[in-house]
Amino acid sequence: MGNVNVTLAFIIFLISYIGIMTEKINRALVACCGGVVMLVLGILNIDQALFEHVDWNTIALLFSMMILVSITSQNGVFEYIAIKLAQQVKGKSIPLLVVMSTITAVGSAFLDNVTTVLLLVPIIITLTNLLNVTSVPFLICAILFSNIGGTSTLIGDPPNIMIGQAVDHLDFNDFLFHLGPVVAVIFIVVIGGMALFYRNALHISEDKREELMRLDPNSFLKKGPMLYKSVSVLLMTIMGFLLHPILHLDLTTVAMCGAMLLLLLTTKEQDIEEVFKSVEWVTLFFFIGLFILVGGLIEVGIIDEMARAILSYTEGDVPKTTIFILWGSGLLSGFVDNIPFVAAMIPVIMEFKEYGIQNLDPLWWALALGSCLGGNATLIGASANVIVAGLAAKSNNHFSFVQFFLIGFPVVIISLIIATIYLILRYLLAYL
Repeated sequence: MGNVNVTLAFIIFLISYIGIMTEKINRALVACCGGVVMLVLGILNIDQALFEHVDWNTIALLFSMMILVSITSQNGVFEYIAIKLAQQVKGKSIPLLVVMSTITAVGSAFLDNVTTVLLLVPIIITLTNLLNVTSVPFLICAILFSNIGGTSTLIGDPPNIMIGQAVDHLDFNDFLFHLGPVVAVIFIVVIGGMALFYRNALHISEDKREELMRLDPNSFLKKGPMLYKSVSVLLMTIMGFLLHPILHLDLTTVAMCGAMLLLLLTTKEQDIEEVFKSVEWVTLFFFIGLFILVGGLIEVGIIDEMARAILSYTEGDVPKTTIFILWGSGLLSGFVDNIPFVAAMIPVIMEFKEYGIQNLDPLWWALALGSCLGGNATLIGASANVIVAGLAAKSNNHFSFVQFFLIGFPVVIISLIIATIYLILRYLLAYL
């Protein structure tokens, strides 16, 4: 490839990246336009774009999970859980903050974090309005803990889905086993910090708490065959993910089976076309455009050069490379969306094998931790952040970029320090 193509690919990628960051134009449109420009200029051809670089596994997995959650959410299951848990803590503000943060973290681990916040933010706003308390602390915590919780599993955060699909030997349980312990520690530290930080800002009056206690959570459930079918299939799908080593079915197959089974079972109760309309097509096309953009960089050799640059800096030293990837991805993911960053980094790490680094696993865990946890630094750091900020503004609970940054950035630094200690103790001592 000539220097002209290298320069063109880099400029197209950079302009697309800036467009994605600023969000002046829909980011899926920006990514797809960037991909099409690369095709028109001959940086890569249509066969390379669609059959070598677009990861249809990732697209199909996200699509299937969106269908499952879309159908399940119609039955009031998530509202029921939230009100039930709020009543368990008798409507007290800090315990309620801890409970909602915990649901967000667990939900983001076993669904994806975009879906989790879409389901939980309306519940948070309903609860805070009911209790006449500001919802901003709850919404900021929803962002923080969707990214923290999503870090712990293969399906929790798009970067993990991408890493899981790219690395054949890493399955659902590997992510839980290797990332779960450090995420639990980060969760405890951050939840303690947030409870201290907001302890004086949240006050719920006695009569509002009594009003909450009088609510009947069951009234939110739409009881009927569809409720039982959707909850059963969603739980079966999650079980399928956990049993991956025994079933020997890849995650995408399990998710697609779950989605198709639920569509078949509920075909009489709902309009299937409406379910397809509820799929987040923007997110899926954003991924497709992004895969083509990064494919262009791979074709002109920019990715190879990045790998060589990182290696020449770290001299192929595994501990140095691991910590460099953790902090590099952590700080960069805060200021640019973590999805394009991870899409660019996966082939870079793959290249390391050719330079003599045999065990790449510490590097994969460093990339997963950095890119997922780093998303908390700013409002554009992850897709979930943008969604929560948009829903907050729509409900007159607006919080600014700076307001979030002053909380999110310190959380990222603390998270990365904990992750560094964890990576050294668990994986890198053997190299030191």
